Amino acid sequence: MSSPSTNQSLFERAQRSIPGGVNSPVRAFRQVGGVPRFIERAEGPYLFDSEGRRYIDYIGSWGPMIAGHAHPEVVSAVQQAATRSLSFGAPTADEIDIAEALRDLLPAVEMVRLVSSGTEAAMSALRLARGFTGRDAIVKFEGCYHGHADSLLVKAGSGLLTFGNPSSAGVPADVAAHTLVLEYNNIPQIEELFASRGSQIACVIVEPIAGNMNFVRGDRAWHARLRELCTAHGALLVWDEVMTGFRVALGGAQQLYGIRPDLVVLGKVIGGGMPLAAFGGRAEIMQCLSPLGAVYQAGTLSGNPVAVAAGMAQLRIVRRPGFYTALAAATAGLMQGLEQAAARHGVPLCTDCEGGMFGLYFASARPRCYADVARADLGAFKAFFHAMLSRGVYLAPSMYEAGFVSSSHDPAVLQATLQAADEAFAEIARPSA
Repeated sequence: MSSPSTNQSLFERAQRSIPGGVNSPVRAFRQVGGVPRFIERAEGPYLFDSEGRRYIDYIGSWGPMIAGHAHPEVVSAVQQAATRSLSFGAPTADEIDIAEALRDLLPAVEMVRLVSSGTEAAMSALRLARGFTGRDAIVKFEGCYHGHADSLLVKAGSGLLTFGNPSSAGVPADVAAHTLVLEYNNIPQIEELFASRGSQIACVIVEPIAGNMNFVRGDRAWHARLRELCTAHGALLVWDEVMTGFRVALGGAQQLYGIRPDLVVLGKVIGGGMPLAAFGGRAEIMQCLSPLGAVYQAGTLSGNPVAVAAGMAQLRIVRRPGFYTALAAATAGLMQGLEQAAARHGVPLCTDCEGGMFGLYFASARPRCYADVARADLGAFKAFFHAMLSRGVYLAPSMYEAGFVSSSHDPAVLQATLQAADEAFAEIARPSA
């Protein structure tokens, strides 16, 4: 009789057929060390690994699971859609429904195109911006991650920062040359760039609240200045709301800041955990897409009926009265409790959150840019991560990732998390005591 699979044995097996043993780099635990957990199932706020261990989950599939795992309404919608076929390759009425829902909820979205991933959505939005403006240069900000398209892998965030690589091999130098990288929240830098090269810039792409260099807020004055400069110089302002869309508020970060970007990139929550993303914006820009215009974009699985069904079910859940009020209160209470627990044991920690999205920083102040995040105490983060994991709490295995709370994280779950954190802070404080 063969022995049961363990996380260790599965990881060893995976490495023989999958590069690094994982299909997305940050899952490999390279920054924190140790063996990745191989998940067999999930329900509500919990993950269950191959060894039957239960974890309170604060990754939520990196954001989509805002209503918790395996929500009955989402699962039922997927099951019903699957009985009608997994894909058509032809238009459906459901695609119109979700497009209209996105348009109704986000003022910046007058028309929308569905795709299958955030990377695809961001890549397509940039091509559209270049096609609409007739310009080549794009501006992004260090620490912001917009997917793994060539032109965006220039000092990108997320897994690349985890591995300490400022850019990716395989990206042609002449492609990267069209990407201009500035510091997040730095107004003088963006003013200087527009003063010198404003007529060459097709667009500025930005995470309004960054989630791939941990949770870092864009300053209101900085965002307002980006909007002013793009308008003055004929460049498009592209907001990447793959993470913040329907995560920080029902109207996304646009609702919080009161700023209307020209194009918006969406993903994660709108798919309910299925592969679904979108980009949308002003009608005059979106009408430049084929088949109406000269900017080509296509996808066999775009608007997949099963993914759309999951997304529509989840959007119905988050639109219920009081959903975001309760979610924000739970997240804020968790952050306050973590700070208090850290202070009791003399561990420097600060936090920030919005809606169901949060950041933990082993530092004395909240970061405003990537350089601030990089100065945080990585050793303390690693120790805390493993101390929490051993107590059944699953956090992102990287100091450069935001965390996520779902509506299924009830008071009992949050209290269990804080109890684990109190013990974890006590553990990591002992060596210096």
